[in-house]
Amino acid sequence: MSDVAEMMPPASLGTGAPSVAAPSGIQVRVRAMRWEAPGVLSLELASADGVMLPPFEPGAHVDLRLPDGTMRQYSLCGDPSDRSHYRLGIRAVGGGLSSTFVHRKLRPGELVTVSAPRNNFPLEDAQRYIFVAGGIGITPLLPMMRRARERGRPWTLLYCNKRDSDAPFLDEIRALGGEISLHSSQAGTRLDVGSRLAATQDGAMIYCCGPERLMTAVEEATAAWPEGTVHFEWFAPRSRPTDDVAGSFEIVCNVSGLTLTVPEDRTVLDILNEAGIEVPCSCQQGICGTCETRVVSGEVDHRDSILSSAERAANETMMTCVSRAKAGSRLILDI
Repeated sequence: MSDVAEMMPPASLGTGAPSVAAPSGIQVRVRAMRWEAPGVLSLELASADGVMLPPFEPGAHVDLRLPDGTMRQYSLCGDPSDRSHYRLGIRAVGGGLSSTFVHRKLRPGELVTVSAPRNNFPLEDAQRYIFVAGGIGITPLLPMMRRARERGRPWTLLYCNKRDSDAPFLDEIRALGGEISLHSSQAGTRLDVGSRLAATQDGAMIYCCGPERLMTAVEEATAAWPEGTVHFEWFAPRSRPTDDVAGSFEIVCNVSGLTLTVPEDRTVLDILNEAGIEVPCSCQQGICGTCETRVVSGEVDHRDSILSSAERAANETMMTCVSRAKAGSRLILDI
């Protein structure tokens, strides 16, 4: 995750108690800041007390809480085998509170806070990989390329930017030894997603991260690929139809024994926290997975940007910050 489309803090739905913030995290010091490309800085964050940081796997992200109180999720783009520091890649985005603070005010030596790593975009084993990145969407894919090389798996990167010179981490990627295909809108070499990805490829998995336009194009082009072979990391909530109906419904809390009503203008997360059932949360937009809750029964209207179609069909969990019950359904939650 990163600042492809950094959002303002989400507006509150209704007037109930505020949602519970994500648990307090790990204090880290900005060890270094590095220019990676026009408008892109990388941060190296080392533990303030000198201990090794928690391990992470390729695809993981952390919440970054800055001294001005803003918080945003960013992908870990460093080497998972090196726990002396975390690395984040952050693009400056107009109107982005966190990225603006990082680029204009944050300096080496300052203290910030990160959460423990979470991973909604894990790298599964495959015979070979196709990575598709748009701009700063390269960040979660960098550790994947490194892991693919360690496993001896061939990989191809389809890397889209306005200009080739805008591509962050390009020299580092080239050193990893995979096949790289650069696509520049300014140079007229824009990626033809259909011709490159429509035909299924035995033994291959696709991992894609970038702007919604690119992600949607890849999703449409790979519709014939087998379930579980195409994976996405969304930086911002994906677009939804404007005619979604959001009526009120009941939730039954299986552990606490409470039955609660969720009005049409409130979220499940808000109602649970208001009733004293604290559910950790972070993005409140269905992209980070912090508030994921197990579903015992009932049909969920999944509105997140995390779960795969198979996971939605299984109906075993929901993101309480955005998802609701389908019309006429009552949800029983394991909480």
